Order: sequence, then C-alpha cells, then structure tokens
Amino acid sequence: MASKIKLIPNLSYKRSGPKSYVHLMRKYRFTPTKPGPYSLGSKLQQTGRPYTDKAIGGRARVRTLLQKKNTVSGEIGEVPAEDVQNDSMYLATVGIGTPAQNLKLDFDTGSADLWVWSTKLPSATLSESGSHAIFNPSKSSTFKTDKGESWEISYGDGSSASGTVGTDDVNIGGLIVKNQAVELAEEMSSAFVESEGDGLLGLAFSNINTVQPKSVNTPVENMILQDDIPKSAELFTAKLDTWRDTDEESFYTFGYIDQDIVKAAGEDVAYTPVDNSEGFWMFSSTSATVNGQTIARTGNMAIADTGTTLALVDDETCQAIYDAIEGAYYDEELQGYIYPSNTADSSLPVVSFAVGEKQFAVQKEDLAFTEAKTGYSYGGIQSRGSMTFDILGDTFLKSIYAVFDVGNLRFGAVQRKELRQSLTDQSKL
Repeated sequence: MASKIKLIPNLSYKRSGPKSYVHLMRKYRFTPTKPGPYSLGSKLQQTGRPYTDKAIGGRARVRTLLQKKNTVSGEIGEVPAEDVQNDSMYLATVGIGTPAQNLKLDFDTGSADLWVWSTKLPSATLSESGSHAIFNPSKSSTFKTDKGESWEISYGDGSSASGTVGTDDVNIGGLIVKNQAVELAEEMSSAFVESEGDGLLGLAFSNINTVQPKSVNTPVENMILQDDIPKSAELFTAKLDTWRDTDEESFYTFGYIDQDIVKAAGEDVAYTPVDNSEGFWMFSSTSATVNGQTIARTGNMAIADTGTTLALVDDETCQAIYDAIEGAYYDEELQGYIYPSNTADSSLPVVSFAVGEKQFAVQKEDLAFTEAKTGYSYGGIQSRGSMTFDILGDTFLKSIYAVFDVGNLRFGAVQRKELRQSLTDQSKL
C-alpha cells in the first residue's frame, strides 16, 4: 500500500536566524568563513563515527566543538543551549506499538535515526516533559528489546541524547512498518528537553544511523524490504508550506507521487542521480542564477535536508544574491546577511539553484527568514562556510515538490505552480 501523512505546524517554533545558523554549524560541523561570534574549536578524542563519542578500535579523531566569543571581553567559551534552535517547524504524528502510542516526530532527510522520548528517561527529565508524549515499551504487545544495541547522538555544543534499542510496529499515515528499530531515549540533555517534538524520524540513508554495534535500517528502507510500498514506487515525497499564514497543506507521501501537484505544475518531475555514499540525499548542483545571471559552480554538490530551515550555499553565490538587494549587508554580530524589511517583493532578485540540469527558483518571500533587528530581515540563504556542498533546506524546498526516489537512487523536483511565473519573469530579464 501507500500512505500520506500530514505535517502539523509547530506552534511553539520561534524563528531566529542566528540560532538556526548555529544549529546548522552544530549539525554539520562546518567552520564559518565569515566573521561572527560563533566558531568551531577542536580537541583530540577517541571515537568511531559521526554523532557518537563511543570509541571503536582505538582510533582517534579531532572532535569539533562549538564556541562563542564574547563581543565585549573577547573571551571564547561554550555556547549556551538557548543559543541553538532545536525545535523543528513541522511535526508529524506517528503511531508506535500495539496499541499505537502517538508521538509527534520531526521528519528529517538529513539524518537516519528514529528515536523517541521514553519511560526509560530519568524521573527528573520526565517531570519536566510538559506536553511531550512518552513512549512506554511495556504497554506495547509487539515491542521487543534488542540486547546489546545502543545509540547516541551528540553535537559539538555538548547536547546529546542516547539510550537503548528495540523493535516495534510503526504506523506512518496508515502504513505499518513491522519490526522497525526504535531508539529509546534514556539520557537527554536540556537542549532536547526544551524542544517541542517527541523525537525524530530520519529519512536519510542507514549508513549514517548511529546504532551500535551495527547500524539499522530506516523506516523507508524497511518499507521496501517488506514490500509495504509498490516496487514501482519505492520512494517518498515532501510538500512543505509555501505561503505563510494560510491553510495550505504540508505533507509527505510514501509509495506514490501526488500527481495532482505535478499536473498543476504543468511539467514532469525532473530527476537527477543521488550520491548516497555519505548517507545524504546529495546531487549535482553546478550552477545558480541571480536575476538571470548564471553563477557557474563546476562540480558543486547539494543535499536536500528537510530538517534544515535555511539554505546554505557558497560565499560567491551568497554575495551575488545580497549584492542584488539594495541596503543588504553582512552583519557580524548576527553572523548572517540581512536586508531592509521594507524591501518590496518586486525589488528582490529571482534566485534559482540547479537540481541536476534544471534550475528551480526560490519563493521571493522566503528570501527573508525572520526579523533580524528593527527594520531588517535575516536572509533565508546564508554562507555554508567550509563545507564543500550546499545544504538546501526549507527555504528552497518550500518552492518545489520534492521526490526522494530510494529505489532508483535519484532526487526529483517540480517547481510549485505558484512559482512558475518567477521563472517566466527571470527569462525576461
């Protein structure tokens, strides 16, 4: 069968440009190339794989640490938890166990763990759970403990979550995945306690899953192995809200493409091959345009990440975008590009990024992520720093209907109907 699951806007989510940028520094561990209070330090430690501090085979690596410079004293110290954006903009209700216990999870194509709040957390943490739904494995007749397996996600700012692993039935929009690995949180730092969702459902590839001693399949990989979705459609899709403050529906589909959206766009899905060797939905994006002027980016790659609010691209492209907006500049204190809030949409540039061989425009209103300071907006597109690839998060993904084709290892995109005129306007410039 196939399924559709609607996304719920996270009403507790509060936009903050710097906090979202720091979240991305934490998640992808890149070094900023533009000045600002936040940076990465390093120290040598034993470790095995990304997102976990557990030693494997006595190997060592340099661990990156998130740091903040005091703008007054110049001293460098740890980054407070409140400086990092942890809540997601969208959540989805997923049922786990028999009978199903409903939890609100963050669907994230930039990670590959399915972890949840659980009754195994310390009583002190549970007492602070507030509105969080807590999964109780003892109340599920289908839950089985996987002995000897553990998981841990840790970040450069010291925040972490870890615990044990079991298997259970997982209901995603009516599609039930049997014996899916579920990672139960037993320890959790304050950064996760303060966030709104009840856990995370990763939709990247299992080679970046953190379960030890061996990574486990993601829900989508198990859907394919268990023939839960048609062999002709071993994929999932994402449609995220484009227009703010409207009733437009956001959703994921599993096992089918919503043809009504494709037909409304008036064009076929444009596909490009995916390189999943690093576990991400990574594809070629060798050019960008600003008001019709092409920026060649030979060999450039990008990843589609629904767990990221901003879009991060190379410095040359960033500079070209904000050079095209009157009054825009890079603000060191906010560590990001900002521009006057009263800039009319008609004065904003048409910005597009290549997905394979085809350009896709960004909705103009999403060029402004949120208020930065009085009279200025924090840009939705920022510098990727030392990273060698782009992170195309919600700023970009809200402008397309995205197809994550697991079976054919390709990423597809359709320009949303509302934005076709942007491309038409661009061609006239």
